[in-house]
Amino acid sequence: MSLITIILNGEPRQVRAGSIADLVASLGLDVKKVAVERNREIVPRSTLADVALAEGDVLEIVHFVGGG
Repeated sequence: MSLITIILNGEPRQVRAGSIADLVASLGLDVKKVAVERNREIVPRSTLADVALAEGDVLEIVHFVGGG
């Protein structure tokens, strides 16, 4: 796989080309506990594995942490 450059939570980052779900997993996050915005649009969690990252994408990933 090739590397692409994206903006992740405001920071430029080189990542492997693949799906948003691949990126979330590579960050060590649970795909079931994140909300993802790509290029100012919310990506439905059910489609994270289907949406391919593209050079220059701007992503915001919010990780929900449970607790009491």
